[in-house]
Amino acid sequence: MDGFYDDLKMFSKDREKLARACAHMFALKHFYAAVVGGEIAGVIACLGVDEYCVRYDRKMLVRHLGLARGLLASFGFRYLSSNPKYPRQVKADAKTASIEFVVTGARHKKKGVATAILSHLLALPEYKRYVLEVKDTNSGAVALYEKMGFAEVHRKKFRWAKYADFDYFVYMGRG
Repeated sequence: MDGFYDDLKMFSKDREKLARACAHMFALKHFYAAVVGGEIAGVIACLGVDEYCVRYDRKMLVRHLGLARGLLASFGFRYLSSNPKYPRQVKADAKTASIEFVVTGARHKKKGVATAILSHLLALPEYKRYVLEVKDTNSGAVALYEKMGFAEVHRKKFRWAKYADFDYFVYMGRG
């Protein structure tokens, strides 16, 4: 999916190489996909706040990306696997789900794909509350989440903002 590629292309411009390097990382049981015409149109992960949907193996990243890029990627992925996931201002418990990796394929943007998957996830009976993290510059995603009933709970300055395309992580909650 293009959304993943856009975030990972700094490690390799070769999509197949990136796919091989990252294939081991995702706990697929937490991912929900919309399929349109036999093509994956969108993907969203939904899991308990104390669970992880990404676990990287540095050796696998180095094997597929080379020493320098593999180590750099493992440093970047450390953020996804670090604990705690959410700052203390975000109230989360066993009935709280974390929404992660919201990605819509380029040909399916603005067609309700993310809305449809989110609607399904927000109806899951095991969760009463939902939290997510989004970059402050992702205005389209923020608008979608607000439309779906999410509100900003906390904002955290990104330590490496001068090297990134955003300044803050925005934490949003619903329920």
